[in-house]
Amino acid sequence: MNTEDFDLLIESICGDGCIIVNKTIMSLEKDESPSSLQHLNAIEHQAILKELKSIMDIYDGEVCSI
Repeated sequence: MNTEDFDLLIESICGDGCIIVNKTIMSLEKDESPSSLQHLNAIEHQAILKELKSIMDIYDGEVCSI
């Protein structure tokens, strides 16, 4: 996946809100693939997971919960 596609995918996930971001993180941590990410390989899943966790770390868990 190129950088532009990666950035667009991250923006799309984040645009759905923090609950979706947290659910995506939880799924990826369990090695499950949300339907929007099924076309990616394991390395790409880990890159998405790392980026989403990095983004959510800024909020220190205070924005939303599930």
